[in-house]
Amino acid sequence: MTFSLRVNNDLDIPTLVDLARRAERHGFDQLWVSNDLFLRSAPVLLGVLAARTERIKLGVGIMNPYSMHVSEIAMMAATMREATGGRFLLGVAAGSAEFLGWAGIERPRPLSKTAEAVTVLRALLGAEEVGGELPAWFGPLSELRLPPGDPVPVYVGAMSPKMLQMAGRLADGVLPLLYPPEHFTTARAEVAKGAEEAGRSVEELDIPACFWVSTGDDDERARLAMAAKIAYYGPSFAPYLLSRAGLAVEDFAPITAVLERDGLDAAARLVDDRMLSLGITGGTADVVDRCRALRAAGATHLSFGPPLGPDLREAVEKLGSEVLPAIAL
Repeated sequence: MTFSLRVNNDLDIPTLVDLARRAERHGFDQLWVSNDLFLRSAPVLLGVLAARTERIKLGVGIMNPYSMHVSEIAMMAATMREATGGRFLLGVAAGSAEFLGWAGIERPRPLSKTAEAVTVLRALLGAEEVGGELPAWFGPLSELRLPPGDPVPVYVGAMSPKMLQMAGRLADGVLPLLYPPEHFTTARAEVAKGAEEAGRSVEELDIPACFWVSTGDDDERARLAMAAKIAYYGPSFAPYLLSRAGLAVEDFAPITAVLERDGLDAAARLVDDRMLSLGITGGTADVVDRCRALRAAGATHLSFGPPLGPDLREAVEKLGSEVLPAIAL
């Protein structure tokens, strides 16, 4: 069983280093850091973590081929491979059109652009079989001089069926954001469909069940931490994902109105139990029960993502010392 932790790139360096060391001490296999625009640079953060950790694999989730050219992403990945002693994992995706728009960056052809990026990156970073067709502008490999090393695994951040299928055809791994976590079975089936089309086995790919979790010593505070995240992001979830939890976009209209009028804390208090089910919330027993169900559904990699809990250190300690040992039994 593989376990990973996902954190946002809004954390200051001392906090991030502390969380990484705790995660490594408790046996987490991977730590992924987001690279959202206008926050801290994930590659720089991971460079710091490379010097402060020894075993845990370090991933950036995600880079996009619009705000950085794919050749520069490859340079960064190859350098991180060297800096981490081969512990680096690269996550790529189309990125958020809204976030990119803040920087005046357009996002045309997200599916084909991401597929092209995955193909080029795997070719540049040492994959034995690339799978996709290299673009016409791609230069001869013999003339390229990236820092050498073992292949860097390339993961695709995906939610839609077509993006999941593309990841199955071309990538080394997939980072499917699951709302609710039980969407894993459907997401994995889409990845498997793409893998079959390419003559691959889905078992060759690392497919973490990526979900939000909020836990801690105070259940009510953990609930409110998750509720705040759902109040803010829930209305933007794809309708077909919300339907898995018996929800529709319209259900969030009263929450959005309160959010705009009274702020996030007030909006969070309107989030009901159905909405909370989009993530995993509660004490150790609650988290273990949902995780065991994912394992029974075929998940071999569980990835715990923000908010994690009202207190990040407390949450990582609880996940590492109580949840992981119980799931691994």
